[in-house]
Amino acid sequence: MKALVIEDDRKLSSFLARAFAEEGYTVDSCRTGVEAIAQAAASTYDLVVLDWMLPEFDGLAVCRELRRIGNGVPILMLTARGEVTEKVMALDAGADDYMTKPFHLDELMARARALTRRTGPLRAGMLRAGPVVLDIRQRVAQVGEARIELTGREFALLGLLVRHAGRVVTRSEILEQVWGLHFDPGSNVIEVHMRHLREKLLEAAACIETVRGQGYRFSVSTSAGAGLASGLASPLGADSPPAASSVAPSGRTPKPGSGGEPGSGGEPGS
Repeated sequence: MKALVIEDDRKLSSFLARAFAEEGYTVDSCRTGVEAIAQAAASTYDLVVLDWMLPEFDGLAVCRELRRIGNGVPILMLTARGEVTEKVMALDAGADDYMTKPFHLDELMARARALTRRTGPLRAGMLRAGPVVLDIRQRVAQVGEARIELTGREFALLGLLVRHAGRVVTRSEILEQVWGLHFDPGSNVIEVHMRHLREKLLEAAACIETVRGQGYRFSVSTSAGAGLASGLASPLGADSPPAASSVAPSGRTPKPGSGGEPGSGGEPGS
């Protein structure tokens, strides 16, 4: 299991990382909204623990952006903001759960377990964005519960788009990574394969957008894609993530409440 902790308070971030590591998670940490979006898009996580008040982009903006690009990772928001209207704002922005500071570590971990039970981790070798799920090892593609038959080129093309969901994949990238060409032969080979792929994806074809003069983008912000997506997740195996601290599971047990640790009720609001 892998968790991303997004918290700008270094002491609290370190505490949370140790706590989740003790629970068996591998933990990545970042401290700004911009870093958070890039990190979450570059790796697959089973849980995101997100502070509301962050530099650059706040937690609400991070939630909205992750959902916009088709990242359905469970998000647990932590914040000192406790008004009902603020909780509604966070949940409507895409958070799955909400805890106010100061918090109790036992309750935090119970909520984390509940969120990950509902979704379950993606198996290694899986890609998912919107309604499309790809098993890279078995070369199996699904739209919702329906399996679709794709040729090798079509599977590679769809995998490239899903892996980079939310951004434009250029023609040169497609030619290089799907056909192994380092030049544009001037043919319509991409357009032909894209047309066949869209025909096979049926309603999910709306997720593939043509960006004139640039290339193609897999997006779940369309009405068809959003309607089909019962659970969205970030691409697995995308470009290398930006610098982030990482904590592997350890044998040390965090002790909130001792030595001024923030977990049991003394965490400063942010």
